[in-house]
Amino acid sequence: MSLSSVWRRIRLFSPFVPPLRFCSYSSSSLVNDLKDEGDWFYSSEWWPTMGGQTVFQSTSYKGNGIVTVAAYPSSRPAAIHWPAMERWLQQRYEKVHGSCGDCYEQFRILGYQWRILRFNDTTRQSTVKVMAAYRKSNPESLYIMQQPHCLAVPYVKSMVSVGLASLACSRYDLKSAVHGKKTMQILCIGHGGGSLPLFLASKIQGAVVHSVEIDPVVISASIQAMGFPVTSKPDAIDHQTRPDTVDQAMWDGIHERLTLYEADAEEFIQNSPTSLYDMVFIDAYDGDDIFPRKLWDPDGLFLKTLETHLNPHHGTVIVNLHADTDALSDSNSSLSDPLLPMGRHVKRVCRAYKEVLGRERGGLEERESRSVGFAVSVPWLQNISLVVCRGFSYGLARAGRGHSEWHFKRDWILGTLIAKSQVVERLLKLPFPCLQYIKKGFVLID
Repeated sequence: MSLSSVWRRIRLFSPFVPPLRFCSYSSSSLVNDLKDEGDWFYSSEWWPTMGGQTVFQSTSYKGNGIVTVAAYPSSRPAAIHWPAMERWLQQRYEKVHGSCGDCYEQFRILGYQWRILRFNDTTRQSTVKVMAAYRKSNPESLYIMQQPHCLAVPYVKSMVSVGLASLACSRYDLKSAVHGKKTMQILCIGHGGGSLPLFLASKIQGAVVHSVEIDPVVISASIQAMGFPVTSKPDAIDHQTRPDTVDQAMWDGIHERLTLYEADAEEFIQNSPTSLYDMVFIDAYDGDDIFPRKLWDPDGLFLKTLETHLNPHHGTVIVNLHADTDALSDSNSSLSDPLLPMGRHVKRVCRAYKEVLGRERGGLEERESRSVGFAVSVPWLQNISLVVCRGFSYGLARAGRGHSEWHFKRDWILGTLIAKSQVVERLLKLPFPCLQYIKKGFVLID
């Protein structure tokens, strides 16, 4: 049986459309929101813990237990749109292969799937959408490509929204980085399925992304079962072997700006190939759903070393945290709901990051910029996005009794973030609005 036949047999494509109960939007906004293939409206296609086709399973020896990847049918893109992607692949293949008589190749799309990475069959670590295709000249061929534009899990969208909006509030030239006119150095700690580094590299042409993962089993799952580009891992292919032409065609150069490292985060940052990072995204939980203490210990080597590798003028760190209290804001409440699922432990983590990374260093900050730390609640999930941004530009306020001082005002900083988020949406042509991921439960970290 051919690989393409197997793919069809596991029902890759399904006309199933999820029920409206998963959508909290009004009917007038629903059409616009559904332009995003990763909209929460589609979560019923991949959220179930039961069912699905297991496509990867292996035992981790790095504390993650049984690592599995399950496949679920995706209703989008609909089959009517597949020919356009087939033509795009053909054009890309011809461009990469060169002009010759043998460079003509036709591709056929087999369909799209959700791929869910889990630890111990319960903890969802990552959700991606993949496309499967084969060459018409070789029906036995099978190529799986993760869709870089699709972010399905709300906390990843939250990290992207608050992180880029904060960076835009500094004096960093984000527009030049987006258009590839300057380099943006990005570090992602905790790779998972690779959706975050792939999204950033695809949306920001000047982004050079280092993704660090301690568990080789997770790396294998990401590449083998979740469609992350194999050429991003330095030792994945022989240095004397050129990457597959189809692989180059699919990624259109994105993979050349991605590097996936198998390493411990603490050891990696000490020997980082980059002296200064503009952005650092941290999402590192083990099989017991624990954020390692060494990644937030204010006296530990990791934070102290990261402090010296973060750009002093605009460096921005974004951390995904899990709630440690049941006092979660109602997902149907107003976006301005001030409640955060923040207990004692999460507060300690937030203050540790602000204390170490937000420390003012004489002579480096400019007159109208300082380090800002804040946290927001992630819609629909019990997650928090923590941000520490250096060089956040804000106005000069006058305190009482005639003394002038820099004054943190929650509403002013939040308003600046909201305004800059609109700039980010336009620059990166984001498929989702940033507002709901910035405003909900906004709290400044002192």
